[in-house]
Formats: sequence, structure tokens, C-alpha cells
Amino acid sequence: MKSAELLLDAFGRIQEAVHEAVEGLSVDELAVRVDPDANSIGWLVWHLTRVTDDHLADAFDTGQAWTGEGWSGRFGLPFPDGDVGFGHDSAQVAAVRADADLLLGYHDAVHARVLDHVGSVTAAGLDRVVDTRWTPHVTLGPRLISLVAEGNQHAGQAAYIRGIVERRRTS
Repeated sequence: MKSAELLLDAFGRIQEAVHEAVEGLSVDELAVRVDPDANSIGWLVWHLTRVTDDHLADAFDTGQAWTGEGWSGRFGLPFPDGDVGFGHDSAQVAAVRADADLLLGYHDAVHARVLDHVGSVTAAGLDRVVDTRWTPHVTLGPRLISLVAEGNQHAGQAAYIRGIVERRRTS
């Protein structure tokens, strides 16, 4: 198995987990917060997708789906286009309200970009420097692994919240 195939498998698992966490939930259910300052499913999926979109565009020197494909306008959030959710306070988390089709549409659009870019990555290409703001500089391999790790973490959090939402439905 090649590096690209491993990475694509990992990103594909994130996409599956996101769909499982989101499909069939209402806007209100996607906005449930188990604590007044906790993240919602909607915010988690929006954030993990924004980070992937942002970091992928930066690593491959392309535009983002968020702005280039009009997702920013469809979501209509009160944030600058470059905002990916890092450091959001409780009010900002609450502002992310979207239906399942919108969240999954954006996630799938970004996943299509993952397939395009990551599918052609070679083992040697993983050593290419993609971010010089850190010491040592960040290469493509660790950047992609960080996206996989963050995506899995947030998709798992969304799945956990979904379980709480479903339990509340039956109580």
C-alpha cells in the first residue's frame, strides 16, 4: 500500500464518521450542547471541515472550497471568511447553525478536494515543507496526519453527542 492510499483511507473514515454523526438530525439537534459552553455537532463538523479545507488549500497552494465554491455564503455565518473556529467562544459556537444537508455538502466538497490532492501524493512529496511559521518547519506528511488526527477527534466527539441526542429522544 502506498502512502497516498493510507492517507485516503484515513480521510475516508473521517467522512464516514461525519455522515454517521450528522445524517437524519434536525438543525436543533445538530445545535445541541451538552453543557452551555460545549461544542455542538454542527460546530464540530463545520470546524473540522474548515480546518481541513484551510490547511489543504495552503499545503497544495489552491483556493478553499469555503470561498471558491460559495460555501461561506450558503452558511451565512457572522465570521470572516478566514475563520476556521480556533479559539471560538461560546457565542461563536452557538452561531454555527446549519442543516445536515449543508454540513454534509460542505464536508463532501472538501473531501473531494482531499481525494484530488492527497491521491497524487508520493512518499517523497510528504517531505515537502508546507508551513515555515513553525520551528522546525512543517512538512506535508505531519500536516496531513494532523488533519487526520483532528478530524477523527472531532468526528468522535460529534458521534458521542449524537448518542446523547438520540438517548434524549427516547427518554
